[in-house]
Amino acid sequence: MSKKREVFISIDIETAGPIVGEHSMLTIGACLAFNPETEFSVMLKPISEKAVKEALEVSGLSLERAAKEGLEPAEAMSTFAAWVAKNVPEDSTPVFVGLNAPFDWSFVNFYFLKYLGENPFGFTAVDIKALFMGATGCSWYDTKSSSIDKRVHPTLKGDHDALHDARYQAELFRLVYELSQQR
Repeated sequence: MSKKREVFISIDIETAGPIVGEHSMLTIGACLAFNPETEFSVMLKPISEKAVKEALEVSGLSLERAAKEGLEPAEAMSTFAAWVAKNVPEDSTPVFVGLNAPFDWSFVNFYFLKYLGENPFGFTAVDIKALFMGATGCSWYDTKSSSIDKRVHPTLKGDHDALHDARYQAELFRLVYELSQQR
């Protein structure tokens, strides 16, 4: 059995709060980490009325806007799965990449399993913070995006727009991955 080529996909989400299944995932932004012009973005209708005020303030989103402009979760996840399938050749495997990947992956995984019955990324993800820690030997405290930025000097910045942040994370991933290859 030959090893499949890996296609790294940077993914960021914005939510109505931190509890998977209780708070809604409101937006998904994604791009190919090594070809960030190939991108995906979708807004989802809320699955509940529960929200943490600060979470909505950070993203500038509202449950009302998402209810009006978003897709039904099943349609949004089907569209996302189709985008992944279109951009990942059959002999390859998609790899979820995130900055604090456990948070974003947990929502994406829940939505894929609840609405489609399967997650194209499986049960794994690459966390940029952990990769940076391994590449530099730094402490966990020093894996904040501001600390990573000081070391690798990305041209992009995060702004809590899921697609913008996915692009920023893709750049961080490429820079940190390159750094990891120097060890």
